[in-house]
Amino acid sequence: MEQRSLGSRTVSAIGLGAMPMSIEGRPDEDRALATIHAALDAGVTLIDTADAYHRDAGEVGHNEELVARALRSWGGDPSQVLVATKGGSLRPGDGSWYQDGRPEHLWEAAKASAQRLGVEAIGLYQFHRPDPEVPYAESVGALRDLLDEGVIQMAGVSNASVAQIDEANEVLGGRLASVQNQFSPAFRSSLGELQHCARLGVAFLPWSPLGGIKDAGELGSRHAAFQRVADAHGVSVQQVALAWELALAPVVIPIPGSSRPQSITDSARAAELTLSADQVAELSEA
Repeated sequence: MEQRSLGSRTVSAIGLGAMPMSIEGRPDEDRALATIHAALDAGVTLIDTADAYHRDAGEVGHNEELVARALRSWGGDPSQVLVATKGGSLRPGDGSWYQDGRPEHLWEAAKASAQRLGVEAIGLYQFHRPDPEVPYAESVGALRDLLDEGVIQMAGVSNASVAQIDEANEVLGGRLASVQNQFSPAFRSSLGELQHCARLGVAFLPWSPLGGIKDAGELGSRHAAFQRVADAHGVSVQQVALAWELALAPVVIPIPGSSRPQSITDSARAAELTLSADQVAELSEA
């Protein structure tokens, strides 16, 4: 599979968003583990998770623990896989979300995540979402300190504006490794952040790159241009959407969510799909 740079690491051009395997509608554990194994067998070397990816109260870190079990039971070399997790968002177990960007919380959350993942240092730790009650520089400052103390190896931010990306990079002393924002054929308002990351050389990780769990299966009916290109190549419309995102900038690494081995195996093939310049332009204008 094509490789791309993410901070100090080289990872697969397509990652795995593991969230669907722990939230509402999640599969049983056997299928979840099979899905992660299928991704790894397909050459995926980036897995995205978070401590808040769980369904019920009292199971914080469910997804992190699932990813850790999958890596331990996989027949390959887990050291070649970068696990990216996040802190700063919380779920009380009723389907709602809230933010806690206090430095002391992020310190505790990062150490708990490292323990669940079974690692001495987290490969990539990302501030999940800005907390309106805490100055952004203070939250990111906690990541800087975690980086300096060796609790994490790389630092990133999620759901950030261009101004916040610049502020985070300044606080981190130019060590911002990634930005994880929503981006898909249906949601393009983060294009400015994507382009800014390309100028900075910072990895841009689109979350929900296929439009989300409910909309991924309707890509072709909602976006006719993507279906036309898919038909021309004889591939799924989901592969075309991911290949289009990859073509936008060499820093883009989509992380499609999946809960079935078949869907992540199909998504992984997008890294080998080459679109023409005219096709990329057509999809960008669609």
